[in-house]
Amino acid sequence: MSRADNRESRRNDIAEALLRVMGTRGLHAVTMRAVAAEAGVSLHLVQHYFDTKEQLTLFALRRLAEQMAERLKARLAGTRRPREVLEAILTESIPTDERSRIFHLAYTSYAVLAVTDEALAAHPFLAAPDAMESFVAGRLAQARDDGDMAADLDPRTEAIVLLATAAGLGIAVLAGQRDAESALAVLRGRLARLIPA
Repeated sequence: MSRADNRESRRNDIAEALLRVMGTRGLHAVTMRAVAAEAGVSLHLVQHYFDTKEQLTLFALRRLAEQMAERLKARLAGTRRPREVLEAILTESIPTDERSRIFHLAYTSYAVLAVTDEALAAHPFLAAPDAMESFVAGRLAQARDDGDMAADLDPRTEAIVLLATAAGLGIAVLAGQRDAESALAVLRGRLARLIPA
């Protein structure tokens, strides 16, 4: 392994430790010292790779977003019709396993923190909902153009409703108010009303 590969591997290991701390103890428990302990390395080593907690956090968020994009890409493989694409996306929007639970917990925690933190608010990780809204609206427009969705429905409005519903259901699953299967049933039901099979 080259020195650059070793450096990247070490940075990834430290970022994974941050996500484990955040996923098990919450955002408030994420400190450089806690991350070092979780990673089984010295605080000095963490500080060698990341000058500040903010740098470490942004790196971990980028890594998490890349992993979620890969999950979504795998879920979409071979999927073409708008309803199938939307169902795949909505399914991924609900925390159904440990990795997606950590993703949704991190995203929600950092989105709330970004309300009062300008540096975090500027992070591309938090701009993803805008891109997703445009993507979902595009698939709904395609379904409408294909005659699979009522012509009087506005794709942008319906995209907003679908994604807001998914976000709310995701939080309900995180909070233990609802299980993943019932949340997915609600989303699939809403999608079925928009684009009947």
